This record gives sequence, structure tokens and C-alpha cells, in this order.
Amino acid sequence: MKVILKQDVKNIGKKDEIHEVSDGYARNFLFPRGLAAEADASALNLVRTKNEAKEHHAAEALAAAQQLSATIKDKTVVIKSKGNGGRLFGKITSKEVAQHLSQMVGTEIDKRKVELERDIKEFGTTNATVKLHPGVTSTFKVKVEEQ
Repeated sequence: MKVILKQDVKNIGKKDEIHEVSDGYARNFLFPRGLAAEADASALNLVRTKNEAKEHHAAEALAAAQQLSATIKDKTVVIKSKGNGGRLFGKITSKEVAQHLSQMVGTEIDKRKVELERDIKEFGTTNATVKLHPGVTSTFKVKVEEQ
């Protein structure tokens, strides 16, 4: 019997997948617990529509990430900080870099997506990357100036 899973089921599959299971397993285990529904024409159409919508949203997110990557690429984020003798008081974190980059681009950038080449503990320029989407990264420069 073909069923459409409503939830992830161990050893069977993930939500919204169509699987062939035995009649007894479907009637005695999956259906009473609300884990699956019978795969009739309307249910198959609904799953197909959900999958197309999911693919469409994923393609939109990828396109937006690529566009944002093009705007960030080869930009220089300038951060002013206090220091003495070429060294900073403290260090510049990825949180600060993400805040300045967000202001520069106009889109919120998560601090966990920003990767610094090395700890920024002195004035000067260093490289950094931001992971916007799986497979989409952008490189930019971070310039630290004395305040």
C-alpha cells in the first residue's frame, strides 16, 4: 500500500515522502498514530504542490544569496576602535564585523556566518568571508582604524 508520511518515521522515511508499506503495517501502526495517510490522487497532488513550492522557495533563497554575495564581494568594512602602539584594546569580533557589514549592505547578517581569517587584535586590514547560503560565500576586507 502506498502511503504519504505526515511525520518522520524511523526506518521508513521523512515527512511528505511517498513509500510502499505492507497493508497491515499501514492500517495497524501508521494510520492510528496519525503518522501517514493513504496515497490517493488528491493527496499525491497536495504533496507534489508542496514539493514544488519548497523548491521554488529554495531557488529564491539561492538567488537572493547570490545577489547579496555580488554586493558584498571585494567591499571593505571600516571599523574604528581604540588602541595604543598599533595594538587594539581588546579585539574585533565577528559580531562587530557582522553589524558593520549589515549597516553597509542594508541586510541583516548573522554573526555566526562571518568567518575571520585570524583574530583582529591590531590595526590594519585583514580578509574575512561570509557564508550566505550552502555553496554561496563572499570574501571582503576588514579595515581597522584608530579612533
